[in-house]
Amino acid sequence: MKDYLMKPNFLNRTEEMNFLKESYNKKGFQFLVFYGRRRVGKSELLTNFCVSKPSLYFLANTRGTRQNIERLTELAAKHFGDFKPELKNFHEFFEYLINKTKNERFIVCIDEFSYLLEKDPDLASDFQIIIDMLLKKSNLMLILCGSSISMMEKGVLSAKSPLYGRRTGQWKVNPFKIKEVYKYFKEIDFEDFVKIYCIFSNIPAYFLVYDKNKNIFLNIHEKILSKGAVLYREGEFLLKEELKEPDTYFDILKAISNVPKPSKIANQAAVNQKDLPKYTKNLLSIELVEKVNPPTVKKEKTKTTFYFIKDNFINFWFKFVYPNISLLEEGRNEEILSLIKNNFEEYISKLFENFCKKIIEEKIIFEHTNFTKISKWWQKDKEIDIIALNQDSKEILFCEFKWKENVNAEEIMKELIEKTKFVEWNNNSRKESFAIFAKSFKKKIKEFNNKTIYCFDLKDLEKMLKN
Repeated sequence: MKDYLMKPNFLNRTEEMNFLKESYNKKGFQFLVFYGRRRVGKSELLTNFCVSKPSLYFLANTRGTRQNIERLTELAAKHFGDFKPELKNFHEFFEYLINKTKNERFIVCIDEFSYLLEKDPDLASDFQIIIDMLLKKSNLMLILCGSSISMMEKGVLSAKSPLYGRRTGQWKVNPFKIKEVYKYFKEIDFEDFVKIYCIFSNIPAYFLVYDKNKNIFLNIHEKILSKGAVLYREGEFLLKEELKEPDTYFDILKAISNVPKPSKIANQAAVNQKDLPKYTKNLLSIELVEKVNPPTVKKEKTKTTFYFIKDNFINFWFKFVYPNISLLEEGRNEEILSLIKNNFEEYISKLFENFCKKIIEEKIIFEHTNFTKISKWWQKDKEIDIIALNQDSKEILFCEFKWKENVNAEEIMKELIEKTKFVEWNNNSRKESFAIFAKSFKKKIKEFNNKTIYCFDLKDLEKMLKN
């Protein structure tokens, strides 16, 4: 967007910027709430939006309301070329600001507002009074942003919050879509891009550190495994910012990176299985973990739940970095890199499923079918990589993923069709189709036993992402 003075190397978010621009151009007071998991790029988005406009961008810390008011007042005084006033609370601060801006359009962005709420739960009530008594008649644009999703939802967005009904808009900032990540890496060989995505994920704080002039193993060595590297302690920092008892969560996430079943997770993490739900609930709330049930089975009938780490980079960190941190501290990173190289293709083969699932979820393929559920399916010893359902049309798509060359599609189909017989979902009326994803095929097929088959190789996926 040319009308924004962007910072260098900012990966633009067009939808979010358009939303901010439209709100900014509206007359009168605007109150926006932005939230999303850590490292997703909220701060970069908001600072880039504010940079060419009359604004104050303030990053709150955990030291409480009074200390943050001191810092915010100092920032404001510097902005207006003023002597620092003695302001005791946010009400006095906004009175000062309204007086200084003289009803001109002005942005106040308070980032990590969830830190303030955590220390002072009454702050939401204070802001309610400030909005009702001061800001409603002003020309200010107030943006409150936070990384604690549960805190922002409960403290600012929920019907029980004193601020409910006062916001003029809200936006949850999500990780980048796979197509957007591909645009950034489009000059790179596509197979290499798949590998990069499976390691460095769709979180800008992770994939933007990748050096495109070096291969993936040099990037892993220099950006992740080397002591002092930008992502070396990322998993540790992320958990310590978010959670109490981080050591227990470290062990749980390490276990999830290896096994998805709760019993095995509890065993590997040395946690009582009865206590596991309280930990997974917190990991779900900060969107580090996802909970998966077979999509054709009602929740009350599900005996087995699987847990997966949502973010590819965090999964990689807990799989290879955290278990070997002592060796890495000793400078034995070449050893760990060799371990990664020896297991690399097998590791990518497991993440390839998630890569292709994203392509389906984001409607890069099957764009005209509204799948309501897309998930792994299992029953005892039977497992299907992905089943996608459309409840209204009774369409069901069965998918298998093979990170291999020259895949025999007919052999895959024979096995897959046998497994579908155990899937109980609209058995007499469903419309079945099948998809196989692979590096390449011996021969692509479009039909097998009167069933519609889609064969997607890496060249197909690359073309779809380019469109």
